[in-house]
Amino acid sequence: MMSRDIDAPSTGMTDASGVLSIDAMGGDHGPDAVIAGLARAIRKTPAMRFLVHGDKAVLDALIAKRRGLSDHCTVRHAAGTVAMDDKPSQVVRTGKDTSMWSAVEAVKTGEAQVCVSCGNTGALMAVSMIRLRKLPGVNRPAIAILWPARNPQGFNVMLDVGADIRADADDLLQYALMGMSYARNGLGLDRPRVGLLNVGTEENKGRTELREAHDLIEANADASSYEFVGFVEGGDIPGDRCDVIVTDGFTGNVALKTGEGTARFVRDMLAEAFSATPLSKIAALLAMTSLKRLSKRIDPRRVNGGVFLGLNGTVVKSHGSADETGVAAAVALAWDLSKSGFSDRLRARVAAATRPLGDDA
Repeated sequence: MMSRDIDAPSTGMTDASGVLSIDAMGGDHGPDAVIAGLARAIRKTPAMRFLVHGDKAVLDALIAKRRGLSDHCTVRHAAGTVAMDDKPSQVVRTGKDTSMWSAVEAVKTGEAQVCVSCGNTGALMAVSMIRLRKLPGVNRPAIAILWPARNPQGFNVMLDVGADIRADADDLLQYALMGMSYARNGLGLDRPRVGLLNVGTEENKGRTELREAHDLIEANADASSYEFVGFVEGGDIPGDRCDVIVTDGFTGNVALKTGEGTARFVRDMLAEAFSATPLSKIAALLAMTSLKRLSKRIDPRRVNGGVFLGLNGTVVKSHGSADETGVAAAVALAWDLSKSGFSDRLRARVAAATRPLGDDA
């Protein structure tokens, strides 16, 4: 699905190409789920290699239980763990001995190409910004996700979904450019369609910054090789009208959590309905193949992994509640991004876009 024409240069390890840096201690389920996810990931992609950060004694024991996994892992000891309720400012001040800090640091030093963590989102963003720094021209980094949709590629890119609750017109333009680059490299789209999320599709709808962003995104479309479809509404998020949906972090995060909750609700209600009576149980057996297909289609674990965009390095944030399947999905996403040279391409895209904007200013 992703192009493979750019490889990262060799660095501190023998060869950083294909090396992913894993924060093994973050998340609700701890290292057990993370190591299980790594084992699941290499069954599909044996070329993966991992630099795994955390309590070495614990990790060595878990890795040893998974046949063949030790051949793919190098463990780096980190005594501390970032808790899910730790304040980002506290982690920035005192978290240098944590597995999260160590995992991000490996990307900064070039020992790995992408960092993956199930840990505290705010802390991970804070550490990533401190250690990797923002790309020149980017005011606010964003978190981008893949949203199941009716497009031929099966997904829309949506950003921001929680990196920062604020976004002015210039920030939304940067989100559009970064989201377009992600869609191009992650979904193989030559000319992605970009939409700006609003309360209506009319050009006079919405807040002032949205109307200003509308004009900026439209003005940059030809130069940056994307199609701007204008304002889109909530119903277009899983639709086929556009490929990239741009919004602020507050709105995007509410939409994300609502979508995940709705998917769980639909799955639970279907299970309840098909188990209510003997006839419904028979109907469930007859519809089993279709039900499994639907369950897989709306399963949030299948597209687990938000990508931090706008940094000098790539970081993938897995859901804190991710199980083995979810961790494997986040690792697979990180692998695809590493092999596509995504970080270098995004840096070039932002640099090319900010030069004319700076001249206009």
